Amino acid sequence: MFLLKTLNQKVSIFLILFAAGYLYLTYNLKEYPYVPVDSDFVPKILGYLLIILAVFLFFDKSSETEEEKEKRQVPKKEMLVLLAVGGMIFLYIFLLEIIGFVLSSMLFIIACSWFLGYRKLVTTILVAVLFPLIMYLSFNYLLQIRLPQGVLPF
Repeated sequence: MFLLKTLNQKVSIFLILFAAGYLYLTYNLKEYPYVPVDSDFVPKILGYLLIILAVFLFFDKSSETEEEKEKRQVPKKEMLVLLAVGGMIFLYIFLLEIIGFVLSSMLFIIACSWFLGYRKLVTTILVAVLFPLIMYLSFNYLLQIRLPQGVLPF
């Protein structure tokens, strides 16, 4: 029986299974006619890249020292912050198709920045408005890769 001896091997197996599920979902994405690069192109590349990197991780020979094991211990307060940000990410993903890329990204950037303690409101709003708009316009009109439009008319 083959035993997973290192943490890298255990993480690698998890990543391969995750990537397989991810790829299964990317092959079920809706196809759009008349676009040169379809919506599943980048997700498929990322899924296969994750599998390749996970295989490299599986065969990595480096071993973990005691100091590195101690670094992995996350304090309870920081774990709550990680869970809260993870919840915001899931909410962002849920709202992405409903209200669109631009609005959901704006809300995510503002909420996450505020939660993590960044209090410069003008800078946060500028980034929250400009970054999603530039990304949306670049992907939709320059790269011809469609992002969820949502409730916005463009």
